[in-house]
Amino acid sequence: MQEGRLADRAYTAIVQIINDDGLVAGDRLPSEARLAEMFGMSRAIVREALVRLAADGITEARRGAGSYVKRRPSERLGSHMPMHGLAATLGTYEVRFVLEAEAARLAAQRRSHQQMEAIEAALEALRGSLLSSAPAHAEDWALHRAIAEATGNSAFVDALDRLQEDVTRILRAGVDISRSRPPEVIGAMMDEHDAIVDAIRAQDADGAALAMRWHLSQGRKRLMP
Repeated sequence: MQEGRLADRAYTAIVQIINDDGLVAGDRLPSEARLAEMFGMSRAIVREALVRLAADGITEARRGAGSYVKRRPSERLGSHMPMHGLAATLGTYEVRFVLEAEAARLAAQRRSHQQMEAIEAALEALRGSLLSSAPAHAEDWALHRAIAEATGNSAFVDALDRLQEDVTRILRAGVDISRSRPPEVIGAMMDEHDAIVDAIRAQDADGAALAMRWHLSQGRKRLMP
């Protein structure tokens, strides 16, 4: 547990270096040994933080050459979540890739007529909010939860509910950052949700799982400039 918390601190400190030093995509980070010295931590802890940063699409490792910046987290993220919690919050994506992709798969196989209606109603509520100036995070959450409910397995709903606080921060940030960009970014977000619901409606289990994974991967990218 202690090592996990130290890795979170190293993760945050590396993001701080990227932001404070104005590093951009392609810039090289200090070496693993140098980072360990700067943070007063072991190289193993720094290495774990770098692996997680790479998984989140912020850095990339180049064999024999060290780690480089891939994307900078949007400065708007800081208004939605404390930077010291960034590692844990973005870490929920790894859980969601497994949890929500399988939930979408099972929803496509098992959803009842009433559950499909609930999913479609949630989709339209999200569409209305996204295309207006409304926050939209509550509607986004409601759609994802409706899909979990359509699995017919309450364990999926319980697991998703435990992530609600962090996921809500991400949803708020994602909509806010996307609205600061060209209109087609919000359009793409809506298209992704449409694809998930279309696959569930068609009872295309593999298609629903793939559409959910694609949506989550794109959502994580939208948090970066």
